[in-house]
Amino acid sequence: MNILVIDGNSIVNRAFYGIKMLSNKNGQFTNAIYGFLNILLKLEAQCGPEAVAIAFDLKAPTFRHKLYEAYKAGRHGMPDELRSQMPILKKLLGQLSYSIVEKEGFEADDILGTLSAHCGEGNRCFIATGDRDSLQLVGDSTTVLLAATKMGQAVTTEYDKEKLLEEYGLTPEGMLQLKAIMGDSSDNIPGVPGIGQKGATDLVQRFGTLDYIYENIDTIDVKNGVRQKLIDGKESAYLSLKLGEIFKDVPIETDVEFYLKKEPDAREAIKTFVELDMFGMIEKFGLSKEKIETAEIENEVKTSFLIREERDLPAMLGKIRKSGEAFFTTLYRGDYASHFLFLDEEEKEVVFVSSDCFDFDYFAKNFLEGDSKKYTADVKELYKYAFLKGFEVKNVALDTTLAAYILNPSSNDYSLPRLIAEYRLPSAEIEGGDGLLPELKTAAEEIVSLRAISDFQLSSVKENDQESLLNEIELPLAKVLASMECDGMKVSKDSIEEYGIELQKEIEALQKEIFDQVGFEFNLNSPKQLGQALFEELKLPAKKKTKTGYSTNAEVLEELSYDFPVVKDILRYRTLAKLKSTYCDGLLKVIEPDGRIRSTFNQVETRTGRISSLNPNLQNIPVRTPEGAEIRKFFVADEGKVLVDADYSQIELRVLAHLSGDENMIEAFNSGTDIHAVTASQVFNMPLEMVTPLMRSRAKAVNFGIVYGIGAFSLSKDIGVSIKEADSYIKGYLHHYSGIDDYMKKTVEKSTECGFAETMFRRRRYLPELAASNKITKSFGERVARNMPIQGTAADIIKLAMIRVFDRLSAEFPSAKLIMQVHDELIIECEEDDAEAVSALLKEEMESVVSLSVKLVADVHCGKTWYEAK
Repeated sequence: MNILVIDGNSIVNRAFYGIKMLSNKNGQFTNAIYGFLNILLKLEAQCGPEAVAIAFDLKAPTFRHKLYEAYKAGRHGMPDELRSQMPILKKLLGQLSYSIVEKEGFEADDILGTLSAHCGEGNRCFIATGDRDSLQLVGDSTTVLLAATKMGQAVTTEYDKEKLLEEYGLTPEGMLQLKAIMGDSSDNIPGVPGIGQKGATDLVQRFGTLDYIYENIDTIDVKNGVRQKLIDGKESAYLSLKLGEIFKDVPIETDVEFYLKKEPDAREAIKTFVELDMFGMIEKFGLSKEKIETAEIENEVKTSFLIREERDLPAMLGKIRKSGEAFFTTLYRGDYASHFLFLDEEEKEVVFVSSDCFDFDYFAKNFLEGDSKKYTADVKELYKYAFLKGFEVKNVALDTTLAAYILNPSSNDYSLPRLIAEYRLPSAEIEGGDGLLPELKTAAEEIVSLRAISDFQLSSVKENDQESLLNEIELPLAKVLASMECDGMKVSKDSIEEYGIELQKEIEALQKEIFDQVGFEFNLNSPKQLGQALFEELKLPAKKKTKTGYSTNAEVLEELSYDFPVVKDILRYRTLAKLKSTYCDGLLKVIEPDGRIRSTFNQVETRTGRISSLNPNLQNIPVRTPEGAEIRKFFVADEGKVLVDADYSQIELRVLAHLSGDENMIEAFNSGTDIHAVTASQVFNMPLEMVTPLMRSRAKAVNFGIVYGIGAFSLSKDIGVSIKEADSYIKGYLHHYSGIDDYMKKTVEKSTECGFAETMFRRRRYLPELAASNKITKSFGERVARNMPIQGTAADIIKLAMIRVFDRLSAEFPSAKLIMQVHDELIIECEEDDAEAVSALLKEEMESVVSLSVKLVADVHCGKTWYEAK
């Protein structure tokens, strides 16, 4: 039988310091718990234990403290962020039915030693720890799994007697003797003063034990200075031996069968995982729904719902009209609805209608366009289906996905099962359904909680004063995005193919040039081979090493590119190779038969509220490079049409001016002068007419850097000046724009007090990092607190503009379509004859969408391609 014994404190510390700060939606830190559980799962996979024991230290003094008052003196206390996680971790481990072992007066190491010593004949003990002290426990039936960090990577090394001898040249007993002589500063074990690891290792390798050394102190072959240190430090050496020796007879249960793995308390463990927002762990620990349902539940009666099909669709419409509301979900085949499922709580039924009914389209149109309030889970897909069928969707009261995103923007899952768990709603059983499609029964199980989810969300949104954000921005925007996905954007396949051929030629020429400079051919896309070529063959100065070799990331190569032309060529090769694979090969794969590409717009991905896109991702097209300009030439207007492009001018800086109320910046924007030149004039104390292009460029970097909380070090790298010079730019900026400085400080203070930062439109981003004692973590939280209101407000403004533009186009120019949004830019495709009027409409709506203390400015252009319109 295999038993895994874990040094709980050692592993949880490694997890805490090895993983960035994580927290649940209530601000409870969770990174140590998350890391510990992942390590636990890996350890179990590695050694396949039938029994597991997890040992923890207790706060009470141990026998070592009584033996030596200074034992472990000077150690820093546990950080508050970790301390708050320990009771939760222990509770969760108990719910998962792991045995936790603690004993007052002893350390976790002593528990490891006791369990390994009493492992029993025929059994094998695996000790998992990050503490090398446990290497003294290696034995015939005991293997130590030592966790360590090498070159920034977490690694676990298995130590048996052979590995110990190979690496240290010592036996397990020798490891204890070594510590007795060299001491241990982390535990404040004194050892023999003046003898370090190298000298101590030599003594133990040659003489074995302290007893032998001191019994033969006058005759052993050592230098007189070493001999004298040993004589003077004898008492300290033997004290250190006692302090360092792991005790192997702690009064705990030693029968291995006591620690056999048992069935977890699935229901309680899942509740804890839900509280921690660790939904993925539920599956990792095998806590399936079936286990929850078979768990004993006291005083809880599970509601049963019957699933049935309704074939009388007119009668179903009448029932919905009479009710005045519909809680429903939709199943699709491709972009078209295949089933609608409705919740009928009064009858305890889930009723579905199927597209194989001859009057399904009639039902769908009348239901979606009807007056009933509609509560559903993915309204964008519903709008998309309606557009394709020529229907409308009216009276949407709630989309649970969008509401969940508003309430918890840090989540990565807004599905109904996740929300049922997150809101701790009771589950229900679905009866019937034999012979039905599995997805129908699954959808029925989810929909029974839809009203409860909706009630919780609407109450929470109202409590947070986020009703306008939901009803006036996110819900209407879903319709706009659905329309954009349906329309897509036309591309020139021939242009893409031609550019791909040009890129391939340049890529091949660069490859040859690089190989000529290096002296041999290798795989340029292999970081390992590239590292060997640059740092071993060409002897370039290596900056970083990783687990697999030399680091060849962009930061390393960019630093080297100034001095080594071959590195510059490699960076150029990477740029072109990515352009070809992403925007030539990639776009060619997604062109539809009508010559258009249809990106999917994600409304619930970013924490600041920005829209993202995928398949293809159009948000990442390079903006200011010649290659980016070439890519925009691919996107064209249809025959007889043009593209109208409008881009907000410096919207984030304008938002910053408004939010901060800084009079100097407001005046600069409203007077129509060049904000970057004005900033340069003020920061460099120079008349406006004497500002040089270089000064303006540096002022621009400061302007935009301030929005993102840039520091002197980062600014110095961005603009190529010293840190001191960059610091003086920032200080000069904040002196002249003192309102911005005050605003930033107050924003951080307010966010720290309430735990979140928010936009003008009440969009929140929760920031538990602000409560961290770790300076790096807290600084990150402060940067986000300064930036989020600015970036998030700009994102909300562009969303409002999209809604306004869409509505006006629908009313005044039905043939014109809003087809693209990229950051602060909107693109419309319209008839050539309408271009002037549509341009005026677009500019008017974008500039008047909100009233700020500064003017919003949108630059509008037209063209047959995106490149011309941009």
